[in-house]
Amino acid sequence: MLTTNDRVKFVPVDTVEVVNAALPDSIAEITDEWVPRTIEFNPNPTKAVWLAALFPGLGQVYNRRYWKLPLIVGGYLGLGYATSWNNGMLTDYTKAYADIMDNDPTTRSYMDFFPSTVKEEDLDKTWLTNILRSRKNYFRRNRDLCIIGMVAVYLVAIVDAYVDASLAHFDISPDLSMEVYPSLIQDGRTRLPSMGLQWAITF
Repeated sequence: MLTTNDRVKFVPVDTVEVVNAALPDSIAEITDEWVPRTIEFNPNPTKAVWLAALFPGLGQVYNRRYWKLPLIVGGYLGLGYATSWNNGMLTDYTKAYADIMDNDPTTRSYMDFFPSTVKEEDLDKTWLTNILRSRKNYFRRNRDLCIIGMVAVYLVAIVDAYVDASLAHFDISPDLSMEVYPSLIQDGRTRLPSMGLQWAITF
């Protein structure tokens, strides 16, 4: 019998277990990683020669030997400037030598090499003639040597471009081996072959 002081506790008949699924703290992100594609550079020797012949240094740029470009272009331009300067001096001394040899008093270009205070009567014509002829030959020789140097640089640039492009395909691996194996050697003096050894070096 229940009284007013008794407490009734209700317990549910069916209990449901709630399972809390643990969520991850972070979600892994899937990213596409870019892998650079390496392409082996194989220069064409014929193309390198044509580019080097078109202009000195282009063959070296094609072969990706950029450090050679200042050497070739600088040498070519330097020799070109030296050729122009020596040719200008040769022109001046040639004209002065021709003026002193024609015995014409109106042609006195050789006096341009002296200060205005120097008088023509005070000069030794024989000495001056020898000096002008010597200087004329000197600058002609220097001009010719510079032209030869320009041609040499031009040819060296072509040969270097060809060799550099050809050696790009050369195997420089440290593999050095030798193979020795028996072989039948055909001798022209006898009908029957003779036994021997053949060897080959791989490098």
